[in-house]
Amino acid sequence: MAGNREFWLRRIHSLLGVIPVGLFLTQHLVVNHFATKGEQAFNDAAHFMESLPFRYALEIFIIFLPLLFHAVYGIYIAFTAKNNTSRFGTFRNWMFVFQRITGVLLVIWITWHVWETRVAAAFGAEVNFQMMENILSNPLMVVWYVIGVIAAIFHFANGLWSFGVSWGLTLSPKSQLISTYVTMGLFVILSVVGLRAIFAFV
Repeated sequence: MAGNREFWLRRIHSLLGVIPVGLFLTQHLVVNHFATKGEQAFNDAAHFMESLPFRYALEIFIIFLPLLFHAVYGIYIAFTAKNNTSRFGTFRNWMFVFQRITGVLLVIWITWHVWETRVAAAFGAEVNFQMMENILSNPLMVVWYVIGVIAAIFHFANGLWSFGVSWGLTLSPKSQLISTYVTMGLFVILSVVGLRAIFAFV
């Protein structure tokens, strides 16, 4: 019974990591990328997202609660996982380890990012180009944001590969190899988008 419950918890964890958390990450990166077109373009995109109907309900039920479950259960998985890279140093085993490391890192990084932006906004600050420009005026914060964004993109792309396996979409070695190339390509594309957005604020 306990094994069956863990099976479904892992399935839910995997699903939420792709839908909606992964989709939100992609959308968030695209909105931030408007900064490359200038301050007004970014502010217009950010304002559009803030003016969506049922915004708070969407944030709570589509973003924060799924992200909270994914993070909490992900921490449990990370600290109970049996890493075997010393014995089986294959590419996929290392991806397994990096998935757990980036997951723990992202709990810290996302908490920090939410505190600097959404919590600050709740106390009256305006989430706009100037806010991000001020945050990234510190070179150490630029490094911190680069690490966080790359970690988030890797975690999503590699998690997408795992999603395909755990949900029975990519069971054959050939399909898993194709999935590896697709998800690595996604990682590169989103990384370019994310890094360009960061340096547009600098």
